[in-house]
Amino acid sequence: MSGEEFDEGTHDGGGHEEGEGRRKKRRQPLPAGAIGARPVVAIVGRPNVGKSTLFNRLAGQRIAIVEDVEGVTRDRHYADTMLSGREVVLVDTGGFDPESSDPMKEGIAEQVKLALAEADVVVCVLDVTAGATKADRTAVALLRRAGKPVVYVANKADSRSKAIESLELYELGIDRVLPVSGLHGNGMSALEGAVLESLPPENTGSAPAWSDDVPRVAIVGRPNAGKSSLVNRLLGEDRQLVDARPGTTVDAIDALYERDGERWVLIDTAGMRRKRGIDGGVEGLAVMKSIRAIERSHVAVLMIDAVEVVTEQDARLAGLIVDRGRAMVIGLNKLDLLSEAERKKAIERARDVLSFAPWARVVALSAKTGRAVNKLMESAGAALVEHRKRITTAEANRFFEEVLDHHPPPTQKGKSVRLYYITQAETRPPRFVVVTNEPEAVHFSYERYVANAVRERFGFEGTPVRVTFKKKSRRD
Repeated sequence: MSGEEFDEGTHDGGGHEEGEGRRKKRRQPLPAGAIGARPVVAIVGRPNVGKSTLFNRLAGQRIAIVEDVEGVTRDRHYADTMLSGREVVLVDTGGFDPESSDPMKEGIAEQVKLALAEADVVVCVLDVTAGATKADRTAVALLRRAGKPVVYVANKADSRSKAIESLELYELGIDRVLPVSGLHGNGMSALEGAVLESLPPENTGSAPAWSDDVPRVAIVGRPNAGKSSLVNRLLGEDRQLVDARPGTTVDAIDALYERDGERWVLIDTAGMRRKRGIDGGVEGLAVMKSIRAIERSHVAVLMIDAVEVVTEQDARLAGLIVDRGRAMVIGLNKLDLLSEAERKKAIERARDVLSFAPWARVVALSAKTGRAVNKLMESAGAALVEHRKRITTAEANRFFEEVLDHHPPPTQKGKSVRLYYITQAETRPPRFVVVTNEPEAVHFSYERYVANAVRERFGFEGTPVRVTFKKKSRRD
């Protein structure tokens, strides 16, 4: 086995140093505004083979809980990351034992099957220290039936001798096994390369059916919040099945909608329930489909049942929209069932729970009667305009001079921070870059202050605004 296939690497005790060539690699956050679903890479395997450690290594951050105990990871975990220059969504699954009769493990096995249904590529993790087990054989058979590209890895190959032992896993009847160490980072380059080779070509398959010029609106929310009723009201027909039982809509469904001579695409999604409430396979799959729907939208309408108390799950969904850089409008539905006092109280509660996104307009409506539905779509259109708005560099810097005069950046850790200029680097969502001599010394509170000042001057109602600080280069 050549050194190119397996590097000893180093380990810093915290799992942050890459083994490949003893180089440290810091993954950069993905751009949030790109439209189109990223390919999905699912990590599967039986309990305690190191899936979560490998997941954290590939994601470049500690997301999954890692303990040397079976069954710690019970739900799927998702992370946006970059593998060999390609944007992907990583899915970490709970360990499954097909032979177990434990109800918890049976539920985990169901979640694994859901991940397989949505995955573009599967990474099957085997344990080199345990050899081929009966559960591994069953897993390999399951993956063959799934018909998805599979990359098999022998984890815990922390030394050259362990990497050589991985050859024994070929008795499972698989063509290729990559020895890796999620703990130390060994073999990560080979793994990323194998995943990249198995991914579908870019801009195919997952590309939206509509051109980017047609605004796409994702209707999201918890089950029974009135999403399909809103779509039916807008389309003027019972296009979607409407049922009082939660979970009626499973797939994200696109429908063309015309308003004031302008065409829109409405994406109706399945209701997303908090993790511990996901008790069936169909709804678990709906969560991933809803995430993909948000990714390929320009603006998301978060539907909330005003009769029920606004919950933390509503806040999680709003956070998901913000993280993916989409414009957002809050639809407080079922206005027809509330008194005026109850309506005001519901709006106050929504504002309180969603206080991290005060820029998102809250529209109280009734999808059933049609009240304020036009106002909701007007707000979505206005948010979309702000989402695409660009400020000239000259205009931005005239404003920035006022910011510096009023509130210059404080000195951090003995370093004097100088800010040279600001420019808008991107739209969808708007992102401003501030060029400085010490970007690491800028406190997050000052970043937030600049973002709030940008909003106060230029608006951007209905869309997230990003502010980043960049070190001055010679070209700058």
